[in-house]
Amino acid sequence: MARRLRPVQLDFLESAPVRLVFDTHVAAPPSAVYRALADEVADSPSWFTAIAAARPTAGGAGREIRLRGGVVFQERILVTDAGERYAYRVEETNAPGVRALMEEWLLSPAPPGTGTAGENGPAGTAGGGTRVRWTMAAEGVAPFRLVMRLARPGVGRSFRDAMRNLDRRLASSPAP
Repeated sequence: MARRLRPVQLDFLESAPVRLVFDTHVAAPPSAVYRALADEVADSPSWFTAIAAARPTAGGAGREIRLRGGVVFQERILVTDAGERYAYRVEETNAPGVRALMEEWLLSPAPPGTGTAGENGPAGTAGGGTRVRWTMAAEGVAPFRLVMRLARPGVGRSFRDAMRNLDRRLASSPAP
């Protein structure tokens, strides 16, 4: 059964009791990465494998995200700065122990040649590509906070895998 979470504001990204922050580089330009995050919501499961299903809601002002394993998030989008920033908070979820949850994606042009093979994306990105920083800010009961901290390596791996998958997908897609 879904529970309503505390409706936190953007300052929660800095003040949350648990903050998981990950960054990497991808070869695709910020506009393409942003489009995949914000405009092509339903396609998210094709590159972020932790997501089983995703769909926009409330005329594009929200999203419903279903994770593999059954967790569901009803999200409200708070920031849509095209090509730069995308942030949302979870309004309702069936995840146990969480009281507030917000995520932010920051995109910035990466200097040419900043990509490295493996963890940070394709090697020697000619055009520089995009630096992607993902922040997950959370508040919850003590066991939830502990689980989030212990999950950091796995969440980071999932993020890096998703960014590699997205980069491959964008490289093989024609530009709009």
